[in-house]
Amino acid sequence: MADQHAQLVVLGGGPGGYPAAFAAADHGMKVVLIDEGVKPGGVCLNRGCIPSKALLHVAKLINEAAESEECGVTFSKPVIDLDKLRTFKNNVIGNLSGGIEGLCKARGVELVKARGTFVSSDTLEVKTPDGTTKTISFDHCIIATGSQPAMPPMFALGDDRIMDSTGALELKDIPKRLLIIGGGYIGLEMGSVYAALGSAVTVVEMTGGLLPGADRDLVTPLQKRLAHQFSSIHLNTKVAKLEPTAEGIVASLEGEGVESRQVFDRVLVSVGRRPNSRGLGLEKTGVQIDEKGFIKIDKNQRTADSKLMAIGDVAGEPMLAHKATREAKIAAETLLGEPVEFDNIAIPAVVFTDPELAWVGITEAEAKAQGKEVLVHRFPWAASGRAQSLARTEGITKIIVEPLKQRVLGVGIVGPGAGEMIAEATLAIEMGATARDLADTIHAHPTLSETLMEAAEGIFGQPTHTFRPKKK
Repeated sequence: MADQHAQLVVLGGGPGGYPAAFAAADHGMKVVLIDEGVKPGGVCLNRGCIPSKALLHVAKLINEAAESEECGVTFSKPVIDLDKLRTFKNNVIGNLSGGIEGLCKARGVELVKARGTFVSSDTLEVKTPDGTTKTISFDHCIIATGSQPAMPPMFALGDDRIMDSTGALELKDIPKRLLIIGGGYIGLEMGSVYAALGSAVTVVEMTGGLLPGADRDLVTPLQKRLAHQFSSIHLNTKVAKLEPTAEGIVASLEGEGVESRQVFDRVLVSVGRRPNSRGLGLEKTGVQIDEKGFIKIDKNQRTADSKLMAIGDVAGEPMLAHKATREAKIAAETLLGEPVEFDNIAIPAVVFTDPELAWVGITEAEAKAQGKEVLVHRFPWAASGRAQSLARTEGITKIIVEPLKQRVLGVGIVGPGAGEMIAEATLAIEMGATARDLADTIHAHPTLSETLMEAAEGIFGQPTHTFRPKKK
């Protein structure tokens, strides 16, 4: 017999886990939230989204101060107080995690800081950091254990100068020379931080472009800007070997025109993430796992085991915090008997570099690959009054619609604040809005959001602030 019983156990306290616990508790369920972190919030809050954005904010301040010289305002060179910077980052984390703990108490959710392992389909063994062990049985369990950085064995050499994203966010020092393996969003975001702080950053990407999978129209302005901020960007290049030495980490690079032997003070390995499905005792349940380690689920977040559900990174791509939060609501409402399922057709993605990239719905490349006929219009931010006033005219807002009814299928934005702007596009896609709907909606002037309105105008006519001669 178990030491404790709960109506619902949520395993994992990240952006999927704690919203699921809160949603269930709000409807009267007795909930136990188990999280092995020192503070709740998961990777996103403690070792990912939030601390990286705090540091990116600081990088933005540094870059804007340097660029303001072109506007007639010159600041002295910044002085970096690393201890104070770490304190700022940690305070942001502490404030938010403290808020989650407070909400647990307010909602009557029991927060257990421990590691949970399945001993059967209805019982978990829970082990606290001090070694205390107990068992908790349950009617249902939502698995929300998230993911962790992937570290290929060839790079796992036991040297703390070789970091994953968690190590990079600790900000132990500002290396003079930093190698980033992988040109995805994590590598570019962290590279932007370290470059602003003074590191000479080298990015190595195996494919022919940064941010593989993202729209090239969006990546091009970012890549041009990063080419000035980073020491070097090597595409179609791979790191064949890392060798720790007294002078630094020696990297053997393989790529056309690339110096084969280079030395770095630190290396960030950012080649993706893998789901935390191992070591949970899932083999003692009826849960099924695919070849990539993701838990198989249906549209209600249910697994093959009737007592177990799964949400967030551990339940499949895309591995995004906001997707996990939506899945949390679906799982909780399913348990409450509501007629719901995950039927969202638009999940936005944001890269918080400078400029930011954001996109939602189908991309132009995906439409072409699927043989789908679409209409596309790109509105250049050089024609935006707000972008001109910010001295940031490199941006583009791109809209993709179906030809007949001109329903919005996809939107891509590159430029400052793109992450905030993408919500309107997401709503447009979810609501089945047309280009005319967006164009006829009054947008405040002067704002960057007007670029979406004018991009939509370009589908069926001429945007006010650009002109294209009509084809004969």
